[in-house]
Amino acid sequence: MKLVVDLTRCQGYGQCAYFAPGVFRMRGNEVLMDNPEPDDDQRDRVLRAAAACPVQAIRIDGTVGGDAAAAAPAPALATAVPAQRTPSGIIATAVEAFRRNGRIVIVGASLAGLTAATVMRRDGFTGSITIIGEEQYQPYDRPPLSKQVFEGLIPASNTDLPGDVNARWLLGVPATGLDLPAKQVLLGDGSAVEFDRLLIATGTRARPWPNMTEAALDGVFVLRTRDDAAVLSQRLASRPRRVLVIGAGFTGSEVASACRDRDIDVTVVDRGPAPLAGALGEFIGNVAAGLQREHGVDLRCGVTVTALEGDDRGRLRRARLSDSSVVDADLAVVALGAIRNTEWLRGSGLAVGKWGVACDAGCRAFDVNGATTDNIFVAGDVARFPHPLYDYQFLALEHWGNAVTQAEIAGHNMVGGPGTRWPHLATPVFWSSQFGTSIKSVGVPTYADQLMIVQGSVPERRFIAAFGRSGRITAAVAFDQAMWLEFYQHLIETAQPFPPAFTAFGQPAGRPVPVTVPAQEIRDLQATVMVTGHDPGERRAELLYHDELGRPRHGPGQHFRPDSRPRQPGQSLSALRRATQDPGGQARRRHLCRQHLPRDRRVAARPAGRLRSPQPARGE
Repeated sequence: MKLVVDLTRCQGYGQCAYFAPGVFRMRGNEVLMDNPEPDDDQRDRVLRAAAACPVQAIRIDGTVGGDAAAAAPAPALATAVPAQRTPSGIIATAVEAFRRNGRIVIVGASLAGLTAATVMRRDGFTGSITIIGEEQYQPYDRPPLSKQVFEGLIPASNTDLPGDVNARWLLGVPATGLDLPAKQVLLGDGSAVEFDRLLIATGTRARPWPNMTEAALDGVFVLRTRDDAAVLSQRLASRPRRVLVIGAGFTGSEVASACRDRDIDVTVVDRGPAPLAGALGEFIGNVAAGLQREHGVDLRCGVTVTALEGDDRGRLRRARLSDSSVVDADLAVVALGAIRNTEWLRGSGLAVGKWGVACDAGCRAFDVNGATTDNIFVAGDVARFPHPLYDYQFLALEHWGNAVTQAEIAGHNMVGGPGTRWPHLATPVFWSSQFGTSIKSVGVPTYADQLMIVQGSVPERRFIAAFGRSGRITAAVAFDQAMWLEFYQHLIETAQPFPPAFTAFGQPAGRPVPVTVPAQEIRDLQATVMVTGHDPGERRAELLYHDELGRPRHGPGQHFRPDSRPRQPGQSLSALRRATQDPGGQARRRHLCRQHLPRDRRVAARPAGRLRSPQPARGE
């Protein structure tokens, strides 16, 4: 049997560990560890554990889809579609014909790709689905790779996602191009796959060490794929002298945690002021730094690795840092973030940049001119989309929860008609387990300019920090306090004031402090956008790509110039921005997400003047 725990829902109650202790176990106060592929003799225990879970976070076998899939049972297909002469009847007939015999291609055998395909089938799509994956494996769960697999608790092969979808699988072959006029995906083996509608779910890959010679040393690794985790787990089992982790984001911090769980010495080097500071701000980062040092991590912030050196046999031996110090290590994990897999889309005519593929809230991709396409959709880590709660700023989220919720929306919209489409309005949620502590977040902490500890104790590392901007709560981060995050999510979605206007149990006396987020270095200057033409009907955008040094590339395939065909119907980026701007600065509007199921979620706008003004925290 196969299972997956939706840790965006899990609140650390631990009932599952009581009913199936051979499959689930608790670490620390709220960290849950599980075996994704338990033996069949554990099935009854696992089923009882899933039934007992207060938040229904355990999904077994074919239950990858979340609320959207569960809330939308497959509609019955009529045996015959009567001819309709009205415009609405013609559209309905075309939609029904597509649902019966359409061709859908999903590029990305990933969590997002599998979830979208599952929702399509549940929504009654009976046409063909082709799923293309560069790796040779069926979709697998990535979070356990840096946790259970890295700690040696389960093999990397035991991470397959539950789900059995009726699809044609093309695995071990990468997509190399997209021909929009011909509606074809070009593959690495020279073949092409035709489609009526396409879902782009290619995700990201680990950013490699920039020096290729040093990256080739025996002992230098990245962690992204199942194969990466399997090799690293074996190397850790050989007890290296010291592990060097380059980068103190979530992956780097989880790797350091796994090393210390195995009692292996580890040094973490990060150019920022503190671990996790790029995602949660410097204040929370300093708490994470204390957590790492308390568990024996040699943490060095504000420095960089300038060189990796090996011996005459090509094995890693040491690293030189920017402060002239030297770290002796025979294994290094490069955790410098991710690169979105969009190179195969160059020249396709889509709006592709270093942050991914731009799309609207319904997951429809934008073309290079900023107009929406009707047959190309995007979901998961590779998508960049506007979110109403954050002033319609475009977000690119590398979160497990976003991959699921956005794929549910994309899958539903791809097989539905124009009047049945849903917007992707899920509030971002993510989690990390490190050093026996559960760290969870709701909202976008980096959007805020202030934070305040509203519950618990920072010295005990059990607290909740609320984040705010312009007098509105926009995010919350919890250390071992996951059960409260649903309450704060409600405050975010209903535009409640910041600082929060309530007194919580155990609320410390204090006042808001600034959120300091390090400036992000732009590592991937992929393209410059140019606009050509004079008359409105002739103006078109052009993407001019660059090399590693930022110099423009010329020649076939290195830049894209759209043809002179009319724009496709849909709202452009400029129109979206005009609709959300406030020219006079007098009537700033707040937006509230209402309802719970994805199909019901909508945005309600109200003037900011109806909000209560920020009030000082209680106890000041």
